[in-house]
This record gives sequence, structure tokens and C-alpha cells, in this order.
Amino acid sequence: QVQLEESGGGLVQAGGSLRLSCAASGSTFRTSDMGWFRQAPGKEREFVVLISWSGETFYSDIMKGRCTASRDNAQNMLYLQMNRLKPEDTAVYYCAVRTYGRFWSTQVAHYNYWGQGTQVTVST
Repeated sequence: QVQLEESGGGLVQAGGSLRLSCAASGSTFRTSDMGWFRQAPGKEREFVVLISWSGETFYSDIMKGRCTASRDNAQNMLYLQMNRLKPEDTAVYYCAVRTYGRFWSTQVAHYNYWGQGTQVTVST
């Protein structure tokens, strides 16, 4: 069982930055791949970045070059630093963990634990 809790969302002007955090409980965090996803109103949840248990990352094109994912396995924490934010980045951002499987996945359905999400709103 893994529990996740995101924080750090808020209202920011276009061009600004935010750092999201995700606190995880459970012993499997350190050996599991993690992902950040987002969901805008009326749209499907979409992949932002995954970070493997060893810290390797894979970014989607939607925020590539504008965000950096990191993790601290000793503290059971996951982070997403977002820069040069745009209004179209407005969404609820979720962290998720995938506790099974041998290969990386960008698919929502492959992640079996999710946080409750944190709202990010980017104003013009």
C-alpha cells in the first residue's frame, strides 16, 4: 500500500515558476517508478514526466525543457520544478507510483497509486 500527497500548487502568472512536491508513504517507494500527470478541465489526464527508482527521467513534449523532476528516496519525496509556465499548463497535477512491471510506462492505466492532486493555475 502506498499513499501519496501532493503540495505546492497555486496561482502564478505566466512566465512564473512553481515547485510541486509529493510525499509518499510505504516501503515500495524507493524501488518504484514514479510519474507526474496533469488533467485540465474537460480533458483526459496526460503524462508529464516519469522518474525511475534510480532517478532516470523521461519527459513528455508538453513540458519538456520547462520542468525538472527529481526524487529523494531517503525522504520518500518526489518533486516537479516547473518554469516558464503558460496558461495552458493550468491543470490539476498528480503524482503516481507504479509498483509493478519491468519497463517504463507513460500510460495512466499502468500506475496503481495516485495522490489527490494539486491545482496549478497560470494567469495571463
